[in-house]
Amino acid sequence: MKKFDEDYKLLEDMYRDGYFPNFLVDKIKILLQNVIAFLETGERDLEKIQEKFDEMTLAINDLQEEFEDNDSELETGARESIGETVEYILRWFDIGIDVEDAIGERDW
Repeated sequence: MKKFDEDYKLLEDMYRDGYFPNFLVDKIKILLQNVIAFLETGERDLEKIQEKFDEMTLAINDLQEEFEDNDSELETGARESIGETVEYILRWFDIGIDVEDAIGERDW
């Protein structure tokens, strides 16, 4: 079972951008870490993996109001940072799912 790259900084661009409150970025990071933990079990079933990404994406969708309440929003910068992170995770674990499919449930 492959462990995730300890040196990779999840959502690095969002953390660097003061527009995104760190405590909310932390919530997205936890959702990503849950997917990573699932992949570290060695799961290779693409349907199950897609389900896990769908759960993560729907949970991120649910954070939009909280971002707005904190004078922020899940917009282009967030979409790119989350997308880059998900793409890295997919490549790291050699998962044959396109990043756009992985986060296809997004409404941000």
